[in-house]
Amino acid sequence: MAVGGAVGALGRYGATLVWPAAVGGFPWAIFVINVVGSFLLGALMVVITELRSSPHPLVRPFFGVGVLGGFTTFSTYANDIRALLAEGTVLVGAAYLAATLVTAVGAAAAGIGVARTVGQAAMGRNRR
Repeated sequence: MAVGGAVGALGRYGATLVWPAAVGGFPWAIFVINVVGSFLLGALMVVITELRSSPHPLVRPFFGVGVLGGFTTFSTYANDIRALLAEGTVLVGAAYLAATLVTAVGAAAAGIGVARTVGQAAMGRNRR
């Protein structure tokens, strides 16, 4: 898990270096990281619980907890909201809070749906 967490955290850190947030601005890098990570977590859970008969026991902790847990950062999300509210950018903070919550949950649902659709299509092709 630690290696996976390091990989995910390095990916997140790289994204924030490439796409830094302006003071008082919408933290787009963290928003995108959390939405993409939520999508991938949803898809991963379908793959390892529904589509694989017996995945290796370390797949879930390595990829789910490690890589994607290190990549996503809901603690930074909470800290960003606190900072935006403290800086007086209440509307940006409220928009960030709501947009991340709604979009991340939607992304997880989309990841589940996409993984199921692709997995079932692949399983159908394998049966022929």
